[in-house]
Amino acid sequence: MQITASAISLNVDDVTASATFIKQHFGFSEEMSADGFISLSRQDAGFNLIFLQTNLESFKPTHMRGHRADGLLIAFVVDDIEREYTRLQAEGVAITTAIATEPWGERFFQVTDPNGVVLQLVQWMTEPA
Repeated sequence: MQITASAISLNVDDVTASATFIKQHFGFSEEMSADGFISLSRQDAGFNLIFLQTNLESFKPTHMRGHRADGLLIAFVVDDIEREYTRLQAEGVAITTAIATEPWGERFFQVTDPNGVVLQLVQWMTEPA
């Protein structure tokens, strides 16, 4: 098998709100869109982020059509977590989980988009002494 591209598709109630949030605060660009569908990309992300309108008639499998993106995180590994934390606060983004460092060396914080999708920014630090 050869994978030529990757995407994450999330059902949300307001496709435009999630897409606008990701474009404005995370530098993604709209690659394509249609009624109830927006695909976003960023060259260094390694995947497209797709927002689909909840209950979209064309969604498959049909038994998942009414489900919403819930119980998941989209994680972005960054090289300067402090700078990103400060930048997002300055842009008025509410911080969902304050910046913290886990014992295993993961320094992170979380924000939430208008549809409840949680985005986690991570920087791997050296193990605490």
